[in-house]
Amino acid sequence: MLLEDRTKIALLLVDMQNDFLHPDGAYGRAGQGSEMIAALPDRLAPLADAIRAAGGWVISTQFTLVPGKGEEPMISPHLKKLRPFLKKGDFCPGAFGHQLIDRLQPADLTVEKVAYSAFYMTRLEWVLRKSGIEQLVIGGIVTNGGVASTLRDAHVRDLSTVLLSDGTGAFTDALHDTAVASLSAISHVATCAEITSSLSDAAA
Repeated sequence: MLLEDRTKIALLLVDMQNDFLHPDGAYGRAGQGSEMIAALPDRLAPLADAIRAAGGWVISTQFTLVPGKGEEPMISPHLKKLRPFLKKGDFCPGAFGHQLIDRLQPADLTVEKVAYSAFYMTRLEWVLRKSGIEQLVIGGIVTNGGVASTLRDAHVRDLSTVLLSDGTGAFTDALHDTAVASLSAISHVATCAEITSSLSDAAA
C-alpha cells in the first residue's frame, strides 16, 4: 500500500485549523462540531510523527477566507448561507484561527485553499512535483467535503492515495461512512494505526 521510498510520501492534513477545531475558533464559538472531528488530532498526531521519522512530509492545507475591501472576508454565497456565523477575521491568513492546530505542528509545507479541493487554484500540485511526492496519505475534515474533493483531484493527477478511515471526519457518521465507501473505489483505505504500524515495521 505504501511506497517503499518514504521520502515520496506525504501526510496531507486537510483543514485541521484552529477556526475549525479550537474552542476559541470560528466553529467553536458557534457551537459547530462533532465528536468524530474532535477526536482527530489525537489519532493523527502519532501518524504525523511516524511520517516525519520515516523521512516523509507533512502538508497542511488551510481553508482561507481572503480579506477584501475593509478586511471583509470574501465568502461564497453557498457558504454564507450554510455558515452565517462566519465574520471578519475568521480563516484570515496569518491569524490564529487560520493556523494548523498546535497538536499537529509543524507542517513541512502549507497550502492556502479557497474551495473544497486543495488543488483548486492553489500551488499544491506544483509543490508536490517539486518535492518528489507521489503518494498522499489523507486525513482531516470534512470527509464528504474538502477530503473527498482533494482526493478525487489527486486521483485524476495519477497520485497514489491512502484515505484514513479514522483520520478523517464529518459532522455526522452517515456522511462520513458514505464518503469513505464511495472513495474506496479509487483509493486505498486504512486506519491511522495501520499506516503507523507499516511505517514502524519498515523502520525496524
